[in-house]
Amino acid sequence: MITKPKARKFRLRRKASLGANAGPFDPASKTNTPDEPLFNTDDGFGDLTFQTGDPKDSNAGAVEPEDSEVLEAIKREGLTGRQLRMARRVAQKQGLKPASDYDAVRLLREQGIDPFKRSNMIDLVASDAKAGQPTLLPQTVPSRPGAISADVISEDKRASDVRKIQRDIARRRRGRAALLFTRLLFFVFLPTALAGYYYYTVATPMYETKSEFLIQKADAAAGGQLSGLFSGTGLANAQDSITVQGYLQSRDAMLRLDADEGFKSHFSQSDIDPIQRIETDATNEEAYKLFKKHVRIGFDPTEGIIKMDVIAADPETSANFSKKLIEYAEQQVDQLTARLRNDQMDGAERSRQEANDKMITAQKRIVDIQEKLGVLSPESEIQAVMSQITTLETEVLTERLSLQTFLQNARPNQSKVTASQNRIRELETLIAEKRAQLTQSSTTSGSLARVTGELMVAQAELETRQALLAQAEAQFEAARLEANRQVRYLSVGVSPVAPDEPTYPRAFENTVLAFLIFSGIYLMVSLTISILREQV
Repeated sequence: MITKPKARKFRLRRKASLGANAGPFDPASKTNTPDEPLFNTDDGFGDLTFQTGDPKDSNAGAVEPEDSEVLEAIKREGLTGRQLRMARRVAQKQGLKPASDYDAVRLLREQGIDPFKRSNMIDLVASDAKAGQPTLLPQTVPSRPGAISADVISEDKRASDVRKIQRDIARRRRGRAALLFTRLLFFVFLPTALAGYYYYTVATPMYETKSEFLIQKADAAAGGQLSGLFSGTGLANAQDSITVQGYLQSRDAMLRLDADEGFKSHFSQSDIDPIQRIETDATNEEAYKLFKKHVRIGFDPTEGIIKMDVIAADPETSANFSKKLIEYAEQQVDQLTARLRNDQMDGAERSRQEANDKMITAQKRIVDIQEKLGVLSPESEIQAVMSQITTLETEVLTERLSLQTFLQNARPNQSKVTASQNRIRELETLIAEKRAQLTQSSTTSGSLARVTGELMVAQAELETRQALLAQAEAQFEAARLEANRQVRYLSVGVSPVAPDEPTYPRAFENTVLAFLIFSGIYLMVSLTISILREQV
């Protein structure tokens, strides 16, 4: 970018004229001399006034009185200073001697010549050039070295100068075009040619194997749960897919692939070009950089599909690499929820086993109480004792009625009375023993009340343990179902198939891309240098 130079404009106003007979021009003055213009028109000379007549000519100021009205009319026409000077030159060309510029216009019009006609002006300039005489113009300032010459350039001289300028411009343009072509040759065309030579001749053909797979899980149980809203979308398994994608691009996957399929040894073969080949003893970092270039994995979050492209020097190796990576992905998917499923199942199994053990312990306690107290069923024992007591009380009542009958006789039989009384006492003693059996403990066994209380507590504990065991069984079943829902499956949508034609390099596309890149770099550098050069 080249900024055109801007020249400052200066206008010098001089108070006094350099001419011999010229006076200062006052546009506000009401009385104007015949040599002063009627209107204040800028002709490029500012306020300077010029000599309008030849002081050596004695007839310069001789104007007939009848011509004064004509001069006044010409002054009222509002002619510019340039037109007046041009009229004077035309009059001098015609051999007239005007007293002033307005008188020159009058004399020319009397001769039938239009002083302002374009053809007259051109003839005037041409004749002056042919005559080689200097133009008689008003001298405003003395000539200085380096000042613009007042000589009129001839047509031949002008055409010669124009041709010289055109030849110089053409020479400069040819030089600039040659320099531009040289720069483009070295910075754009030559690098592009080298890149095209590499892609068409040197680059080793590479084969790409494409495959697609997705991660699925068992459908959630129906019931209006919130988790079922995203069950059929890619958002349901987005975390698992991203995790698998990151694993397949990790160093661990590269090391496993190298150990199983020989990744390093494949790309260190001598028939691979030096740019794509790695050294035989290359480090893991160098191999990992090459691995990231030749194994490209993408994830589509809308559909949940993982796309994998594997590049190798031959089609069979490319397909084997792809199958092995899919196998690694499947193993990683199985390991994602294995710990969660194992923890859930282990917790539910421990809870169920603990509840079962405590229920068995409560059952054994009931058996121990029954064996210790010798009572199978406290309710049955109590019912038996109460039945015996009721029977004994009935017999006591019967015996008392018999005794009362004996005592009502005038002369009762003393032996019968005594026997009846003894029987009543024995029955009452037996009833008391039976009642004591219900509430009092003996040396051999406890009371039925104690036995009943202990058995009731043991039975309540057994029922509690049985309820807890049933709950633990339900939790175990729910954990098993949840663990089944946590299982992930890797489904292969597009199986890896070995290609029969090389996929890379794409010679034409890569060459055009190289040309665009080098052109862009050259353009940016050129613009930067131009801007800096202009600023500096």
